[in-house]
Amino acid sequence: MSVLADIATAFSLWIDSIARVVSIPLANAKPVRRIEVVEDEEGVFTMRLAPRTRAGDGNLPPCRVDLANGALGSPLSPEWAAAVRGGVVDLVLLPSRFVSRPLELPSRAAEFLDGIIRAQIDRLTPWNAADAVYRWTRPREVAGERIAMTVVATGRAAVDSFAQAFSSLGAAGVEISTVTLEQDRISFHDERAAGQTGFGRVRLALVVGLALTALLAALSIGAGGFIADSYDAEHQQIQRRIAERRAILRGNQAGQGSSQLELLVRRKQTTRSSVLVIEALSALLPEHTYATEVRLEGDKLQIVGVTRDAPSLIQILEQSPHFLSAGFFAPTTRTANEPGERFHIEARLKPHFGLGT
Repeated sequence: MSVLADIATAFSLWIDSIARVVSIPLANAKPVRRIEVVEDEEGVFTMRLAPRTRAGDGNLPPCRVDLANGALGSPLSPEWAAAVRGGVVDLVLLPSRFVSRPLELPSRAAEFLDGIIRAQIDRLTPWNAADAVYRWTRPREVAGERIAMTVVATGRAAVDSFAQAFSSLGAAGVEISTVTLEQDRISFHDERAAGQTGFGRVRLALVVGLALTALLAALSIGAGGFIADSYDAEHQQIQRRIAERRAILRGNQAGQGSSQLELLVRRKQTTRSSVLVIEALSALLPEHTYATEVRLEGDKLQIVGVTRDAPSLIQILEQSPHFLSAGFFAPTTRTANEPGERFHIEARLKPHFGLGT
């Protein structure tokens, strides 16, 4: 059960990440009112409309906001309260609220920064990975095939309290960021209501789409197996019918044919091909040897001829894949008018020749 629970958790996290990636661009594509809340060096927060705020939101003058311990110390004016409601608040905090630590790693670690920094966050900061929000600057190359970056982190509770302060006023989203000493803008929190980004709808659509895909895949596999079984059964039935037709044709041929014709067919099928035997023999005999008589009876071959070295022919025939048990069936003789010895050799044929066709 624990394995199934782990798989379900991993699947849910994967769906959430995909839904978040898809929903945020969809939300950014919609016209939305953006409000900037910037903390100055004295710890005072100033609220103003963002320069690219959609038309029709009026021209509200900047105002100071009392944020103490992540909560509004005093209520907003009705105009600003109406502006915050349904808008996106971009809260920029001072770098002093964050812990910055330099970090150097081998260049090959660039692909695994998330896991490496998460494993070392409790060493670099006062918090562990579960209680901290952290980001890092863009890695830059340094000497020795290494990369350097700055890890910026703070407590998760503090960030959540700032986000809750504006979410309770009806803000559709809260983005929390800071500016590092290298003037890099780092975003730590981007929380938006489900109705604004459509996260819930996107997640539901992904789950339904994957479920329908899995269902269609299962149906296609089942239908494919059923069709394959049907074709296999039909193929076997056709094969049986062909075998039955062949048996009927063989019976008809056997009943109509004469005994002499059957004997000739049987002899043709069981007798070795004389052409193949002679062709194999001519390829084996040396140039100084010629045959005057070649007799083929069943699986026996008899050769009579003239050669310079009769014993060597026995070895040649024995080494051939076509003949075996070679030997002389009559004495070897020599006459004055012949250029060599007259030999009489008998050998058995191997099945290598096959049946006649």
